[in-house]
Amino acid sequence: MRPLTLDKIASVTRNCGLGRHVHVSDEVDCRPGSVIAARILNSKAQYDKLELVSGRMSTLVPGDVIVGALGHRAALRGFSGHCPTELAPGDRIQVLNLGGVLGHVDAASPTVGHPFEAEVLGQVLSFPVIGERIGVPAHIARNARPLGHTLDVGDVPVIVVAGTAMDAGKTAACSAIVKALTRKGLRVVGAKATGVSLRRDILAMEDAGARETLLFTEFGVVTTTADESVAIVRSELTALAAGNPDVILLELGDGLHGDYGVDAILRDEALQQAFTAVVLCAGDPVGAWGGVRWMQDTYGITPAVLSGPCTDNPVGAKAIARTTGLRAVNARTDGEALAAHVWAIARGEVPHG
Repeated sequence: MRPLTLDKIASVTRNCGLGRHVHVSDEVDCRPGSVIAARILNSKAQYDKLELVSGRMSTLVPGDVIVGALGHRAALRGFSGHCPTELAPGDRIQVLNLGGVLGHVDAASPTVGHPFEAEVLGQVLSFPVIGERIGVPAHIARNARPLGHTLDVGDVPVIVVAGTAMDAGKTAACSAIVKALTRKGLRVVGAKATGVSLRRDILAMEDAGARETLLFTEFGVVTTTADESVAIVRSELTALAAGNPDVILLELGDGLHGDYGVDAILRDEALQQAFTAVVLCAGDPVGAWGGVRWMQDTYGITPAVLSGPCTDNPVGAKAIARTTGLRAVNARTDGEALAAHVWAIARGEVPHG
């Protein structure tokens, strides 16, 4: 065990409540969620930030001593990588995402360049027994909310925002809906249920006016999978509904065909019954058409409205209306209309489409 001073603490480790001064061990606990210290070795001109526990984005530079958590990522646009099975001080590891998830990169998108390389410095230790200097491997499950299978939303409407893929406009749609409904005097709360740990999207909801937010990382999960995604959504919705909000907004990170557990959520009958309205975001009209067909044929769900880049101009919106029979509304240019339409459907005032 040896002391180490940190320069930057990644948001993925927020549950642990770490300070700048930690102790590390040479024995690394190689499992998802394990908290690791590492030194950045290279510089980058793009995708060069780390989200701190405060939510602020900080530029990484060579020599920065950071802490992150081991995990995996399977991104369509970004780095894909796996959690290592063995590590020791001096080994190389890569930064897989802005939230500080660490692993070994398997593939990268040209849009993000080469990953940050980092030298492993050791396993961060926590000291659960006050007054005793017996360290145990730090893990983001420490102080995490418990995962449960109970679902109780009462009569609180639940608006779900899903996408055909990452970068389909989900966060913009969530922010627009939160802002518009908040301006109507409604108490809006929100959650992100799937993806790789990063607080940026729920912070955007808070900036838009959400009174309370939850992220799956708060349940001790670095990267979601189908194994726990249903339990995460049930836990998030039940916890948020307990505060008696006017509406819950739920963002499903990644896309319908991703590896983060969206499919399991949409297949769950109890969750389907809890979902009042579903917004589907897509990048283009064909993607919108395919997404609608997939949701209808696979889950028996018809989206309430289409949004995302496929609605950036009237050409796309008209094509969507013609091929799907559903309304298409752009979140960036007409957020109030998007929110009004979804809210009317959630209240049962107008039918889907």
